[in-house]
Amino acid sequence: MILDAIEGPYLKDLLDQPAALNRTWENLPDEGLFHALAADLASGKYRRIVLTGMGSSYHALYPLHLALTRHGYVSHHVETAELLYYLRTLLAEDSLVVAVSQSGQSAETISLLDMLPAGCKLIAVTNNAQSALAQAAQMVLLMHAGVESTVSCKTYVATLMVLEWLAAALTLQPMADARDQLALASPSVEQYLESWREHIADICGIVKGVRQVIVAGRGASLATAGTGGLILKESVRFSAEGMSCAAFRHGPFEMLNDGVFVIVMAGDHRAEILNRRLAGDIRDAGGRSAIVDSRETAAAFRIPAVPTCIRPIVEILPVQMLTLALAVLIGREPGKFELATKVTTIE
Repeated sequence: MILDAIEGPYLKDLLDQPAALNRTWENLPDEGLFHALAADLASGKYRRIVLTGMGSSYHALYPLHLALTRHGYVSHHVETAELLYYLRTLLAEDSLVVAVSQSGQSAETISLLDMLPAGCKLIAVTNNAQSALAQAAQMVLLMHAGVESTVSCKTYVATLMVLEWLAAALTLQPMADARDQLALASPSVEQYLESWREHIADICGIVKGVRQVIVAGRGASLATAGTGGLILKESVRFSAEGMSCAAFRHGPFEMLNDGVFVIVMAGDHRAEILNRRLAGDIRDAGGRSAIVDSRETAAAFRIPAVPTCIRPIVEILPVQMLTLALAVLIGREPGKFELATKVTTIE
């Protein structure tokens, strides 16, 4: 019954994620490519680093933003559309721009390329080596996700892997250690997805009657929160939002009732206690909640224990299973575009 309801290109893309991650890992660029760039950063050649993208590409950049800021660099995490119209002064000769676009052909990306000043260094992260973004960049970091038919899933996790590799290089981390940790991503995702049918069935029982979903996290898990809210809307047209755990307490908490389901990312040790407290407070207030962590009893929300650097890659998996469960419950084909297209061609 579940397979009949959701079988199609979206499910195929989801189940191809371990292979996409493995291809991306096997093709990570040699660390020598980054030596000159890391030296230029350390010397102060670039006054600022601008991280930009749209949708899941934008959210995937947040862990890199945290890593760069933590190491003392001036990093700006900006949606490309906002950069074009309101923050153009960030684009200067002494700026390093990291632009992420799975297609490399979205309207905002094309407009960005037209306004980059001479001397501005552009690093492209894309799934399309022939794209306008890749052709314009001084450095191209390719994800090797393969063709993706529907909502961003395997390109998203591949982006996270490439950006983690870039973060390690720019912050002068041991690259051999980074490669070894990233190698764990594909088998960890495969381990979780082995039980995808059971996960969907379990989540169907948990969220039956839910009318709104919130995905919440802190730190690097904000990438999961933002992308989670996005793909719930995009894949099954369900009312959903992604936000920080703290932001949820500032207003949205008041809307809690039995029809509201909040998925809380346990996150790292710095805020896990706060995040778990939020999940409990949500239940006490009459809402529904689940924690995504490696120690959870509910298998659908229990992710493999992984190094911190690849946690965002596995955190998104229960949210993806939720999109499929909701598709079953509301009778929609998941991942099918009805009003938009995969590549946004209008700003």
